[in-house]
Amino acid sequence: MIDRTSLRENPEEVRDALENRGADVDLDEVIDIDERWRELKARGDDLRHERNQITEQIGKLVAEGKQEEKDEAIERSKELKAEIEEVEAEAAELGDELRERMLEIPQTPHESVPLGIDERHNVEDRRWGFDELRDLPDEVVPHYDLGEEMDIIDEARAAKTTGSGFYFLKGDGARLEHALIQFMMDVHREQEYVDLFPPVPVKSASMRGTGQLPKFADDAYRLGGSNEEYDDEDLWLCPTAEVPVTNMYADEILLQDDLPLKHQAYTPNFRREAGEHGTETRGIVRVHQFNKVELVNFVEPENSYDRLEALLGEAEEVLQQLGLPYRILELCTGDLTFASAKTYDIEVWAPADDMDDGPEEGGRWLEVSSASNFEDFQARRAGLRYRPERHESAEYLHTLNASGLALPRVMVAILEYYQTEDGTVTIPEALQPYMDGQEVIEGHEKVGESALGAGERE
Repeated sequence: MIDRTSLRENPEEVRDALENRGADVDLDEVIDIDERWRELKARGDDLRHERNQITEQIGKLVAEGKQEEKDEAIERSKELKAEIEEVEAEAAELGDELRERMLEIPQTPHESVPLGIDERHNVEDRRWGFDELRDLPDEVVPHYDLGEEMDIIDEARAAKTTGSGFYFLKGDGARLEHALIQFMMDVHREQEYVDLFPPVPVKSASMRGTGQLPKFADDAYRLGGSNEEYDDEDLWLCPTAEVPVTNMYADEILLQDDLPLKHQAYTPNFRREAGEHGTETRGIVRVHQFNKVELVNFVEPENSYDRLEALLGEAEEVLQQLGLPYRILELCTGDLTFASAKTYDIEVWAPADDMDDGPEEGGRWLEVSSASNFEDFQARRAGLRYRPERHESAEYLHTLNASGLALPRVMVAILEYYQTEDGTVTIPEALQPYMDGQEVIEGHEKVGESALGAGERE
């Protein structure tokens, strides 16, 4: 949530910032609601002050035996009480409306964010790992064909049990996923992250605290369906561990000595990815359920942009240890997420499918992490504060997060970049200890009549 005071005092600056990110927000209406709410609050204060004075006056009139004047004062006190109740009811209604409208306003971009309309205007910051590439097969097999052939990824059976957009990992595919999770958490533990294992269902209030609600309700899985209006106690399947981890300190006051506070959490994540059909989304690139290790930071405001650069480096280290080439993008104003003031995307290289916006080496880029600084946007929504000194007033802290990393796309990059001419996949050296020293994934024999060919029987 943006600062209401900033909106009151610098409306044009807020308006320009939101226009830069392409936000469609009627700020004039929000400002008008805020002005009417403040007028009602001031009117209510004046009426209460007048009623308090009359209450004191009544006591004096009683003592002086001035019955007629006392009766008039009592009557006026009753009128004031009724007026106060009416004004406070209207103010409460406007206050609720104002809060709902404020929740719909996105974060204002940081001044350093490049201007742009959409992803076409993102700025490439740097690349890593392209100077010494592995020797790849003449024709790299896409992960969806390779995974099916090796029988380590099974989308068809997942569609049968659950629906499209889900998948089974089998045998060495499942072992590779488990290895990646543990490897990532070990890397970040060395970076002084404290482990969390959060609950997967989260309340509506938590979703609102991090900015998923109300804007992205249609993209989330709500327990119990979506035919009725949701309330604060309704539960949703976690879209990212950012939600429970950030909100675990909601409405609390941390101490300066607690900061920076760094948590990592592994969770399965659930999203109603709309995505286009075809090569861009075929396989496990865009799915409804995926595993991810999330990094969440709570910091003092003056340190948040230094921490953003450090956070980006902490996420990058995973790809560097895996030996996977990648690039860093600085997102433009028009491509920022709802709550972010500044974001870097990490995109890993998957060499199989050539895309128009891929590198000159061929293949495509797959986003595996967004490292974002939300400044105090989430803190205001969730009530996240800290006390600089024990005798000082509490202030809103800054929150940041990054994926460390999203696993399906890392899996895609490994299956394609570590492919060999004989159709096997070399396991990255960093992961081999997590797979009992196994060096190669060779695949498995398929089971059932489908292994004999469509419609064929022995």
